[in-house]
Amino acid sequence: MKIERDFYTRKTLIVAKELLGQYIVRKFGNKFLVGKIVETEAYIGPKDKASHAYSKKEQPKNLKLKILRENWNRVEKYIEDKEKFIKRILICKNCKVTKRNLAEYLKGGHIYIYLVYGNYYQLNITTYKEGYPECVLIRSLEPIENLKNPKGPGNLCKELKLDNSFWAEDLCSSNKIWLEYGEKVDNKNIIKAKRIGIDYAEEYKEKLWRFYIKNNRWISKK
Repeated sequence: MKIERDFYTRKTLIVAKELLGQYIVRKFGNKFLVGKIVETEAYIGPKDKASHAYSKKEQPKNLKLKILRENWNRVEKYIEDKEKFIKRILICKNCKVTKRNLAEYLKGGHIYIYLVYGNYYQLNITTYKEGYPECVLIRSLEPIENLKNPKGPGNLCKELKLDNSFWAEDLCSSNKIWLEYGEKVDNKNIIKAKRIGIDYAEEYKEKLWRFYIKNNRWISKK
């Protein structure tokens, strides 16, 4: 059964854990590419110093408005309350909005995807409410159907044939990619760990906001 909006709009740490065991389904041509989520990381902007939405210095409101105007056509159809969405971003002192991270502000259930080091993509799923820049990085999948090695965030995007054209894609209405309920993972089988590659995030690098299924061979790093 397809996962609906209410699943994604809950608190980010809950979603990050409960995504474990669920299936990503990607329709590619006449094939379905399917993988079970086995590893995630939560990012809770703007307070989270590892988040793309965090800014130590307050971003000027006129710059925020400029970025919103220039990219409005990319997100407008996904926003329910446009005035509230804009106001929320403008009043957030530590929020940084960019052409890249604007999708992170969409309500739970959208894709935030970006290129890393110019050679591989990372897949994030937005969480919580509209106007709050929170998301979950999908770090690794266990192959279920038509996948070979979706271990690690770069490999899974490559195997699922994902690129920047999926930026802001709605997982609840898309006919190209969505999530389906898989198996419920018991809390005793969920490992909490530090996130990877965020040494710059000061005290937030210590947060145990990475979650993975115990003893699963497809984890990117234990």
